[in-house]
Amino acid sequence: MSEFKHIETKAIRTQNGKASYREHCAPIYMTSSFTFEDAEQARALFADEIEGNIYTRFSNPNNSEFVEKLCLLEETEDGIATASGMAAMFSSMAALLNSGDHVLASRSVFGSTHQIFTQIFPKWGIEHTYANINDPSDWEGKIRKNTKMIFAETPSNPGLDLIDMEWLGGLAEKHGLVLNIDNCFATPILQQPSKYGAQIVTHSATKFMDGQGRTIGGAILGKRDLIDKIRFFTRHTGPALSPFNGWILSKSLETLPLRMERHCENAMKIAEYLEGHEELESVKYPFLKSHPQYDLAKKQMRYGGGLITFVVNGGLERGQRFLNSLEMLSFTANLGDARTIATHPASTTHSKLSEEDRKVVGISPGLIRISVGLENVNDILEDIVNALNASK
Repeated sequence: MSEFKHIETKAIRTQNGKASYREHCAPIYMTSSFTFEDAEQARALFADEIEGNIYTRFSNPNNSEFVEKLCLLEETEDGIATASGMAAMFSSMAALLNSGDHVLASRSVFGSTHQIFTQIFPKWGIEHTYANINDPSDWEGKIRKNTKMIFAETPSNPGLDLIDMEWLGGLAEKHGLVLNIDNCFATPILQQPSKYGAQIVTHSATKFMDGQGRTIGGAILGKRDLIDKIRFFTRHTGPALSPFNGWILSKSLETLPLRMERHCENAMKIAEYLEGHEELESVKYPFLKSHPQYDLAKKQMRYGGGLITFVVNGGLERGQRFLNSLEMLSFTANLGDARTIATHPASTTHSKLSEEDRKVVGISPGLIRISVGLENVNDILEDIVNALNASK
């Protein structure tokens, strides 16, 4: 493992060893399998007596490099790369839960994670209960005898609500539960959940890690004994990351610290400018003093993140007019791109939730999520303000 002290250097200088060609950039290992030196090596590899590559569904040098970098950035013991963020979310839970188990989760979770809890896990007899991310008193009383895991997003998608990870880590330790934190929005550049007691940290690498909307990927990081169990699950169920995508994501991590600083700098300026705008009901950003959990955000995050939300006056129809009036911003369901993205969660990413469920997590018909990109901040602001004016 790298001995570099600073996160920027770890992201850049952690790399596979050079081949005989003395390449400066790691090559792409586009191979389905790897040959054995002899029969004894093959036996030892399959018996897990030695480390090495057998089959890309199990491991691949590109994916291993990507994971090694992430473990250093997140300060975790081990990790696994997956084909998508949702493969990471699903595998990190399914591998550790059995029929009859119970998960206590924050009510503020991504729409597809909600579908896993409500539509998929019940088929296998796995139960869940939601707790209010904004009310610590709502959690402990919902822990049951069969509870095995606590799952939470912080900041949440798309409400940008936070939970005190130090407190949550203490709660999980008190009851002997696995704490699983989705760290997609913050990335390890802004916070490291393992420092607060998270044994599992999950990521959609599709977002800020890739940073340019090019590929799909995910990662599960955490304690080695838990990762070993998850690795067995993924090895035999097959949500393997492509070596090409692993190569892209590993290279992308080299610029992640620099990009996150710019995302956050732009987002802060936009949030400050829009706060109090006459065409908006509200603006939410973790590092705005008006955010209900501003002090907590300053405690556990280095910067406020690359996403802001606001509610336009006029509800759903006004929100749609706003989106249709944008000229530069992209209108898509993704986030974490170099290009600024506007999304309407109620009709896209969280449309499968009932109206009541959306209301509970703060998704109103007029809510707009902005994933702030790397363009000049004045150009981003001009497009937003022009669209607000044009949509009156």
